[in-house]
Order: sequence, then C-alpha cells, then structure tokens
Amino acid sequence: MTRPFSLAECDALGFDLDHTLCRYNRPETARLIYDSFARYLVTEKGYDKELLTVTPESWDFCCKGLALDLEDGNFLKLAGDGTILRASHGTKSMTPEEILEIYGRREWKHFKTFSGMVSRSAKYYCYDNYFDLPGALLCARIVDCLDKHDRQTKYNFWKDVIAAIQHNYKTSAFKENCGTYFPEVKNDPAKYLQSCPESVKKWLRQLKNAGKVLLLITSSHSDYCRLLCEHILGNDFAGLFDIVITNALKPGFFSQMPNQRPFRTLENDEEQEALPSLDKPGWYSQGNATHLYELLKKMTGKPEPKVVYFGDSMHSDIFPARHYSNWETVFILEELRGDEVMIPVETESEPLEKKGKYEGHHPKAPYSVSKQWGSFFVDSISGLESAEETLTNTWSCKCISAYSTIAIPRLEAIADLPLDYRFTRFSSNSLETAGYYPKPPRALLSNGEPVTTK
Repeated sequence: MTRPFSLAECDALGFDLDHTLCRYNRPETARLIYDSFARYLVTEKGYDKELLTVTPESWDFCCKGLALDLEDGNFLKLAGDGTILRASHGTKSMTPEEILEIYGRREWKHFKTFSGMVSRSAKYYCYDNYFDLPGALLCARIVDCLDKHDRQTKYNFWKDVIAAIQHNYKTSAFKENCGTYFPEVKNDPAKYLQSCPESVKKWLRQLKNAGKVLLLITSSHSDYCRLLCEHILGNDFAGLFDIVITNALKPGFFSQMPNQRPFRTLENDEEQEALPSLDKPGWYSQGNATHLYELLKKMTGKPEPKVVYFGDSMHSDIFPARHYSNWETVFILEELRGDEVMIPVETESEPLEKKGKYEGHHPKAPYSVSKQWGSFFVDSISGLESAEETLTNTWSCKCISAYSTIAIPRLEAIADLPLDYRFTRFSSNSLETAGYYPKPPRALLSNGEPVTTK
C-alpha cells in the first residue's frame, strides 16, 4: 500500500511565487501580457496592426497544455501517448480529417523530446502556465495574419516573439521601466494582483513556528519579487521565509548538472559576486538546487532532509523538482476550481474541522473550460470510425500523476488542515485520481468512478 503524504514529515517547504503564492487577476493580466508583446511586434517588427485588437471571444482559445509546432503554425492537444486529440492552424480548428491527413494516426513527430521535458527547442513550444497563454493567442493570430497575405509553407515568426518577450521581461526591465508589462503593474498593482488570503499567511507562520524551513524560489527578478510580496503579503514578508531565491532561472535551477549556476548575493537588486557554496540563510539570486540542499542539511541537522516544492508550472517547477532533485511536489492546478461549486459541505465524510478551507459555494464555477479545446484532463480520440466515443487522458493529465505528489486548486485549499493531515498521493500503485485534493476533477470521474481510458 502506498504511504500517505504529510507536511509534518517535511523539513523544508519551497514555494514558487507567480500563480502559487501570488495569484493574479487573470483577465486583466492576460490582456496586459498580450498587449505587451503585440505592441512590440507591431511597432518594432512591422506586424499587422490587427494584432492590437482582441475580441472578448478570442480568449476562449487559451488553454494550458497545448504544443505549438513552430514551423507549421499548428497548435496541438496531445494524449498521454502523443496521439493528437485536437489541433488548430492559427486560431482555426482543424477537422479530424485534416489532422489525419497531416499527422496520420500516430504520435506527433516531436513527442519523444517534448515528453522528456526538453527545456528548449527550435521545433515547438509548450504552453503550460497562465503567463504563457496570452502568447499562445498572439502566435495563433500571427499565423492567421500571415495566411491572409500568403499561406506559408514554413513559419519564421518565433524569433520575433522571443524578442518581444525579452524586451518586456529582461532582468533590467523593471528598473528601467522598459516595455509595457512592468510599468503597468508598478503603476497599479491592485489591478493585477490579489492579496494573499489571511488563511495562507497564518499557515505560513504556523509552518515556521513548527520548525519548518521556508523557501521562496522564483524566476522573477528581485525587484519585481519585492513588489509582488509587499503587495500580497505585506512589507514584513521577508520574515516569513528563511531563504529567498530570485532570478532562479528554472528549470535550470534544478537541472543544470553537473555545471550548476552559482548563487549570487544582491545589493540594491544588483547581482554581486558568485558564491562557491551557500553557507547561511538569506536573499540570493540564481543558484542551484544542489548547493541549496547542502545548506538545508546544515540547517536541519539531517543527512537527507525532506523537501516539498509548491508550483504551478509542470515544466519549470514540478517535473524538474521531482525528476532531478527527488523532492515531493504539490501542483497548483487552477483547473480544479471548475468543480468547486460541486462540493456540498453536508456530504463531506470528514468533520469540518479536519477539512481544508475550500471556498466552493459560488453561484457558478470560477474556472471555465475552453470551448475550442475542451477538458484539460481528458478528450475523445479524433478520427476513429467507432461510433462509441473513446476517451483518453491528455498528456498534461498524465504528467500530473507521474510527477506530482498531490495536486490542489490553490494554497488555501489546504491551509486550514492539521499539519499532520495525511494526503493520498499519486503513485503507480493507486488510482490515477488518487492525488487530487479535495477531490478529483469531474472530467476524470464517471458516476463517481474513474473514467476507463484507452
């Protein structure tokens, strides 16, 4: 029998910042990110001004877990074995016949490297977090615009998209007030950021009082990290964490073996000299999980301290922390919020005081599924002649059970639980739905039982 997972058994708890500790007002932030890139492409690279106008309906295109085939301009939704479930050329959905004609009934040609979580490729890009999704819509619309003039055989716009990202997000952009994104957030943080719930702040203090080492590990630069944390946690936020690591350059923070990036000290948010090792708690930049783990050994007095990391990106957080560092991982999966309205308190099998705070009683679910792309978790297999619908788990769903210890919709779902609460973990010995808390997504259940998938 698979042993349960408990935070009480963990010596250190690490947290990603964006979309984990810091939640954004997603509609406002998505529009800001889209505009940041689109303005640059239109003004600096000469792209069609049509990109600057977005209808409310356009946002339905955004769905996590899609792969963009960069040369073909096609977006793909993949099954766990690499079969293409749905596809679009630009924003236009492809028919099952078109998918079969282009890709055949087989796995996508790049699936082996894609499923190995290769960090970068000139052939494809994976959209796996909410900061990514506005870029997916923009790229799809770029394909539409290019096709209006002359249908391309191979597309070459990606280098310009990368330039737009670098212009807006480069390390010095916050300080220089460069681009569109940082100046806007600095000017009106309340428009884009949600305050951290009191239950989560209380929980962080309780963890620290229980002797846990708390880590903040973010790829955001230190000045932006400070703005976010002061707004969501308060000016004394640094006291909540033993170690703060900014500009962590994930997933390389976990995976750069054996040539790990050194940690660097900071002075006025400027990176200073490289450190040969990490000797004491504090605020640092860059670095690597190996040197951090050596410090955790010293801090805990244990030869193998147990670490759990909370994050929202499978590619940057969950997969590398599990695969390279063998840490426990808690996946923050907002797609689970679509079921919140379905959780009546009176049917809970446990006493209320044993349950995490789960604000599930709203007139409608706060998360909506893309009409164009369907469920994040399952889909039917396109192009099969069988009249009976054949459901299969998506590649994204397969990754959750493979690399996450548990998956939760947000931190407050577990903030009121006792520290020794025993979660059922994902494992090869249990149902594929076992690690979802407080319950599996409805898409994976049929009459209360797991869906039988191919």
